[in-house]
Amino acid sequence: MTMVLVVEDDPVAAEAHRQYVERVAGFTVAGVVHSGGEALRFCERHTVDLVLLDFYLPDTHGLAVCRALRAAGSAVDVIAVTSARDLAVVKAAVSVGVVQYLLKPFTFASLREKLETYVRFRESAGEAADQTDVDRALATLRSPTRTALPKGMSAETLDAIVAALRAEPAGLPAGTAAETTGVSRVTARRYLEYLADNGLARREPHYGQVGRPEVWYVASASSG
Repeated sequence: MTMVLVVEDDPVAAEAHRQYVERVAGFTVAGVVHSGGEALRFCERHTVDLVLLDFYLPDTHGLAVCRALRAAGSAVDVIAVTSARDLAVVKAAVSVGVVQYLLKPFTFASLREKLETYVRFRESAGEAADQTDVDRALATLRSPTRTALPKGMSAETLDAIVAALRAEPAGLPAGTAAETTGVSRVTARRYLEYLADNGLARREPHYGQVGRPEVWYVASASSG
């Protein structure tokens, strides 16, 4: 059983991530903490195999947490779970031993794939017979994700739609999302439906004076 520590400053998102991890066979959550200092203390006192680490923490940056873990001699593995898209940050993460990098917003399927890929990598541990074995083990971690956005959808537009959702805690309809992000209503609805289908938003009917109810979309914790 792989023991996982969830490090996420948003309590609602942390609970969502905890539930996601518990749904994957072979993984269990050892603990949930909300700051870098708590993460370091937890790893000192408990058995942890893998850390799901948010980078934007209230007391420090996730990279500083990684460096502190290595300085303390900890061999715990880290999967970054963050909205940080700067490639310089990605490179720095690799340099401090981050084994996987998962961008928010993400679906359960995306996290499950990262965890399952991690398991395959860990199971390949042992003495390599030759260079092919080394290359194969490293390729396990670097295999492309199967959960790319559908054709015709862009990460930039998805980010804009998610930002619009998060700015309105009570939710919004496709028309408002379209006005906020500068895309067409049809495009906004397509992205909102994608988020809802993947558990990153939920649909809520809003009843007006006459006619059918209008569908509003409310951001879920994992879209944060």
